[in-house]
Amino acid sequence: MGLAASLYGVSLGALGVAAGLTVAQTCVTSLLLFTGGSQFALVGIMGGGGSAASAITASSLLGIRNGLYGLQLKPILGVRGLRRLAAAQLTIDESTAVSVTQDDPAEQRRGFWITGAVIFVGWNLTTFIGALAGDALGDPKQYGLDAAAAGAFLGLLWPRLSSREPVAVAVGAAVVAAVLVPVVPAGIPVVAAAVVAVVAGLARG
Repeated sequence: MGLAASLYGVSLGALGVAAGLTVAQTCVTSLLLFTGGSQFALVGIMGGGGSAASAITASSLLGIRNGLYGLQLKPILGVRGLRRLAAAQLTIDESTAVSVTQDDPAEQRRGFWITGAVIFVGWNLTTFIGALAGDALGDPKQYGLDAAAAGAFLGLLWPRLSSREPVAVAVGAAVVAAVLVPVVPAGIPVVAAAVVAVVAGLARG
């Protein structure tokens, strides 16, 4: 899982520089933000001509799920002090999934830390590689990289469409975004779609 998730970083790096970020700025998003969905939203909206405000809003809304993961992981990890900061940084979809699917408490903790650490290192390395490659390639439209954000999102979303509820949420978010695209500035449809997903998640909780 760590290796598979890390490979997405190449696309993120290339998209970041294509959206106007420098190589360093793109890499900082992986070091500090470190949540793929939020990062793809950020660079995708900026690359599509959306405002920084809408990009940050969409990115933040998608990041809310990590806070919910933290509530679930707190009794499992039982960390204190500076280790809480490290745990918060490594709380992502994959580390949470590996942790909560284990039966033994020790394996739950081991799964979280190993998965999170492997992906953190791999994600930042591949982001750097992708940013360097994207910077060297020039105009992303020549290679189809302008469509990579949508492709990456689809790749992240598809494995999660395993039951009726996530399919319904995805369809609802897509409809809202499609209706808004012709009438609102770039970036706003993504924010609205994220709001649909967040509201659905909160209602379920």
